[in-house]
Amino acid sequence: MFPRPRLVFFDVMDTLVRDPFRDVMPSFLGMSLPELLRCKHPTAWVDFELGRIDERAFLSMFLPGRSFDAEGFCKVVRESYALLPGIRELLADLRTSAPDVRLYALSNYPPWYRWIAERCELDMLLDGAFVSYETGARKPDPEAYLVPCRRLGERPEQALFVDDREKNCEGARAVGMQAIVFDCAMKLREALAQRGLVAP
Repeated sequence: MFPRPRLVFFDVMDTLVRDPFRDVMPSFLGMSLPELLRCKHPTAWVDFELGRIDERAFLSMFLPGRSFDAEGFCKVVRESYALLPGIRELLADLRTSAPDVRLYALSNYPPWYRWIAERCELDMLLDGAFVSYETGARKPDPEAYLVPCRRLGERPEQALFVDDREKNCEGARAVGMQAIVFDCAMKLREALAQRGLVAP
């Protein structure tokens, strides 16, 4: 029997929203994903996610020695964000079935998170967001999980965390949270139903 959480934290990319990194970004740049991984600056994306550099600095550093249409790149990325199948319905059901449980995004992402929130209406589906560019901590750093709990006045033991990466779920468990590794909306619904948060 799982204890009923008071908070549910959701990773965003490939948990709530499709991630454009593996296909949209390399396609726009005329590269394969392995080529992009080889060519990209080793720390620019992480620094962008942590709020250490702004968008202009990130775009100037992202592909050392290569020029690309930065404005077009941003446009195609922004337009690619979309909720994964079944997620909108699941979040709506969770709101209805467990109105006492607060729902938040907990994401490693740069300020482009605002594009996601706008396109996917996350501000309507969730109670708020804790994103690395604002918190200064990336999962699985313990502070990535503890900062939201402190700000919300709840203990980690009162939270459930959902992420498509086992490593990030392990980080959540290490600070005392329950955690579910995301596979698809249907399986997540089953896991949430086991905790009495939605109907099976």
